[in-house]
Amino acid sequence: MSPLVLARTYLFVPGDRPERFAKALASGADAVVLDLEDAVAPAAKEAARAAVAQSVAQAVAAQRTDAGRFVVRINSEETPWFEADLRALAGAGAQAVMLPKAERAETVMRVCAAGPGIAVLALVESARGVLAAEALAAAPGVVRLVFGALDYALDLDLEVSATSSFGQAGLDAAASRIAIASRAAGLPAPVAGVTTVLNDEAALLADWARARAHGFGAKLCIHPKQVAPIHAALAPSAAELAWAERVLAAAEAAAGAAVQLDGRMVDRPVIERARRLRERAAR
Repeated sequence: MSPLVLARTYLFVPGDRPERFAKALASGADAVVLDLEDAVAPAAKEAARAAVAQSVAQAVAAQRTDAGRFVVRINSEETPWFEADLRALAGAGAQAVMLPKAERAETVMRVCAAGPGIAVLALVESARGVLAAEALAAAPGVVRLVFGALDYALDLDLEVSATSSFGQAGLDAAASRIAIASRAAGLPAPVAGVTTVLNDEAALLADWARARAHGFGAKLCIHPKQVAPIHAALAPSAAELAWAERVLAAAEAAAGAAVQLDGRMVDRPVIERARRLRERAAR
């Protein structure tokens, strides 16, 4: 299965800093996002595009296993760099693209037409994007939805805390719609946006807890130090795993018959929850 489908963390690295690409791959992040958009100044766009294309092409040509961990965030469709980004990625053999300001399935089609088998992560960052979440999730080529909470808050003129990018009630409706659209389309749980504070693990985990409560299954990271805490937060605790094993053992012993455990009925949803906890622990 593609690393993009199972990824828990997506670590951004500026596209004009190729000396950081290898370090990002070694950070433990499941996927590395080579960024051509927000992290790169207009004057550096061409150099960044060339550096990213070269790194991706080398990884693909060498058949390196980490080639499948690269995601390239291109510039949005309304910018003058969009077409050039697509041409460069097609020439490099890029396998995955993060599409910012995603609002139309037709834009996804343009990205997919740039090269065979390109996987698209649709980054929803606006009111129009949220209203199009169902169409984006169902668009051929889309493998995951991503919630750009900061840009969405800007679009709706919402106040964003200095220490939290997900802790506002105004984001809840959009987050729920993105998660529901993902599930209805059979996609993996969506990816939560960045937490901008770098030295506050409590704020990072509070952001993640809010996203997880809406059904998100992964997070964008902007620094390597954010990766391990998110992985730890996603892993089942020892108590959860012990409970799951007891549930599965009781269900197996019952051979399909109704069974009680700790005074509670163990039915299909409970058994499925236990199985998912075991799978998360295995990953």
